Amino acid sequence: MPHRIATRSWGLAKPHPMNAAASRAEARWRWPVLIALMCTVPAFYIELLDNLPTPLAIAIYLGAALLVLVSLWRVARQLPDPLDYLRANALDLVLVTGLLAAASLPPSTASHGALAARLLVALLTLARMVWAIKSWVTRGGLTYLLLIALVVLGLCGVGFWALEPRVQGLGEGLWLAFTTAATVGYGDLVPSTPAARIFAVFVVLLGYAVLSLVTAAIAAMWVETSEHRMEDDILRDVHAQMRELREEIQLLRAQLKDGG
Repeated sequence: MPHRIATRSWGLAKPHPMNAAASRAEARWRWPVLIALMCTVPAFYIELLDNLPTPLAIAIYLGAALLVLVSLWRVARQLPDPLDYLRANALDLVLVTGLLAAASLPPSTASHGALAARLLVALLTLARMVWAIKSWVTRGGLTYLLLIALVVLGLCGVGFWALEPRVQGLGEGLWLAFTTAATVGYGDLVPSTPAARIFAVFVVLLGYAVLSLVTAAIAAMWVETSEHRMEDDILRDVHAQMRELREEIQLLRAQLKDGG
């Protein structure tokens, strides 16, 4: 039975049938590509920190670009029309181009243009990762979403702990991550370095989305409970009216029998 391209297509072309071999190849490469893209997040900040070697960031960008490109080709070669699959995933090719450009640009600390370009690549990478895991995020219930929210906030707290000099411990990092993701902004802790401020942008985009999913799940649970309660009340009223009607019919029959 043919499968449909759902996880890799970005909507630039209509999904077309995917055979079993291509589906297995796509599933086999999904995790390596996702892990490689996640590694580009610290690579972006390596470019902003003076105490870490730039060649490490270049290697991460090149490795991520190679994995995305190889995964595209390994899936496409299993299909009758590989170019059709590549056209359907054109943004992955754009991402590969961006990662190669990020590896070849001068250090972000020396060029505002290079910093802006790498920031654009980071946003595109974030969108690609969210697209890849959206089915995992939305398929579970409230407990599943709470677990994901805790993991995301925990990683964001570790990031603030590493990037913000004013954060003296993991607890303060978690607090800053929560207030940033929730867009509260108490002002007791604020990002003060360029790296921490850029990281705060990603925390807002990702953390606020996760917290919104949790809030929506809680609201949906309350609405569902309220709907069940209303349905139970309606059913009780219907049953009560049916009992009254049955009693009236029995009384009417008795009267008719006595009158006859």
